[in-house]
Amino acid sequence: MTNMMELKEVLAISGQPGLFKYVAQSTRGVIVESLLDGRRMNAAANSKVSALTEISMFTEGDDLPLAEVFTRIYASTEGKAAISPKEAPEKLKAAFAEVVPEYDRDRVHVSDIKKCFAWYNLLVSVGMTEFKLPGEAEE
Repeated sequence: MTNMMELKEVLAISGQPGLFKYVAQSTRGVIVESLLDGRRMNAAANSKVSALTEISMFTEGDDLPLAEVFTRIYASTEGKAAISPKEAPEKLKAAFAEVVPEYDRDRVHVSDIKKCFAWYNLLVSVGMTEFKLPGEAEE
């Protein structure tokens, strides 16, 4: 695993736990490596694969890119792991509201919040510290 992994290389695959790093294009889809156990697999062309940079959270204003949500969590935890996604729904909602007070309570479900914290914790555990969108200039 390299620390130089960027958020745009991190993929979520519908029906698969955890997150995956893009490795290469294959004839039948993409080859990915699990951030949970390092195993490689082929994600078929018909599986729903989303780069984390393409995912947003509903807010009362404009949708908030997941990269920005992760950046806010990172700032609030000072780079440590966030609340466990296994916590009670009320605790998860309260923790999420601390970092994204404007989130849309009607459209963001507890399952989304769990996934957000689970993904964030996984990324931090593999050494990711910056959650920039492609094209965001280095400071």
